[in-house]
Amino acid sequence: MAQSRRLLAPLRLGLAALRWRPHGWGRGLSTPATPGTRLDLRGIFSPLTTPFTAQGEVEHSQLEENLHRYATVPFRGFVVQGSSGECPYLTPQERLAVVSRVRQAVPKDKLLLAGSGCESTQGTVAMTVGMAEAGADAALVVTPCYYRGAMTSAALIHHYSQVADASPIPVVLYSVPSNTGLELPLEAVLTLSQHPNVVGLKDSGGDITRLGLIVHKTRTEEFQVLVGSAGFLLAGYAIGACGGVCVLANVLGAPLCQLERLCQEGRWQEARALQLRLIEPNAAVTRKFGIPALKQAMEWFGYHGGPCRAPLRPLSEAQLEELHRDFSINGWL
Repeated sequence: MAQSRRLLAPLRLGLAALRWRPHGWGRGLSTPATPGTRLDLRGIFSPLTTPFTAQGEVEHSQLEENLHRYATVPFRGFVVQGSSGECPYLTPQERLAVVSRVRQAVPKDKLLLAGSGCESTQGTVAMTVGMAEAGADAALVVTPCYYRGAMTSAALIHHYSQVADASPIPVVLYSVPSNTGLELPLEAVLTLSQHPNVVGLKDSGGDITRLGLIVHKTRTEEFQVLVGSAGFLLAGYAIGACGGVCVLANVLGAPLCQLERLCQEGRWQEARALQLRLIEPNAAVTRKFGIPALKQAMEWFGYHGGPCRAPLRPLSEAQLEELHRDFSINGWL
C-alpha cells in the first residue's frame, strides 16, 4: 500500500492544484473493499463523452449540463473516462479531474465506474487508487495491449490480480477488442472471477456464445457481466447479463432503459422490436464512424457533443448524411 501511495503522488498533485475539493477525497486508501461483498451492477450505464472547447480544453461546465439532462433518465450510473470519453487523449490529471467533477454532479445512488486502465500494472494501480480518491465506486480496467503478443492469459491474470489486490474499490474487467486488438481470454476471465475484489466484466466483443459461457461458468461466483454495446443488449439479457454499458445511451438513454425494463418483465416481442430499431444507430456511432459521430448525434438530441481531440477529425458531409439517415429511418430523428 505504501508503494501505491508513492505511485499516486504525481496524480494527487494534479488534483490538489484544482480549486475545488473532490467529493469523497481521502476515502479510498482508508476504506478498502471488503472481500466477499459485491457491488450491484444491474442496469444501464452511460459511458460519458468528454466535451472540449474549440481550443481542445476540457469543458467541465458542458459536461455538468449533460449530466443535468441525464438526471431524467433512469440510469444505474455512469462510466467516466472509458473509450467514449477519449480517455487515451487526456492527461492523468485531466482524467482525475473529470471523475471528481462528475462525482460532485450526480446523486450518490448513481454508481460511478471510472476507467483506470494504463499500459503498465504499476501505472494502473496508481490510477485506480487515484480514481477511488476522486470518488469512483468501481474501477473499469481495460486490457493493456501495446505489447499484445505478450499479453497471455498468465500475464493478464497477474496484471489484474495485482490491480485488484491494491485497489480500494471493486474492479470491473474491460474487454474491448475493437480498440485494443486483444480479447480478454476466457481462461483469464474465469480465473479472475474468483478474486474477491473483481466483481464483473464489461465485454464489448459481441460474441454472445462467449458471453453466455462466461455467465454460465461464473454462476457460483456472483460474477456480473455487462454488455458493452446497445447492438446486442437484448441478446445479452436473454443469456443472463446483468446490464449494459452502451455508447448509444449518451443519445438514446431512455429507450435503452426501456429495453432493459421490457426484458426484465419478459415482454420479449416488444423488446425485440425496440432492439431492432437501435442496431443501425448504434453501429453508426461505434464501429462505422466512432466518437465524432456520437458527439454529432448528441448535438442533434440537445446534448453537448462538440469537437473531439486531435487526431480525431469531424465527419465529412457524406458521413453526416449517412449518420442522419441511420437515425431517421429508425424513427429517432
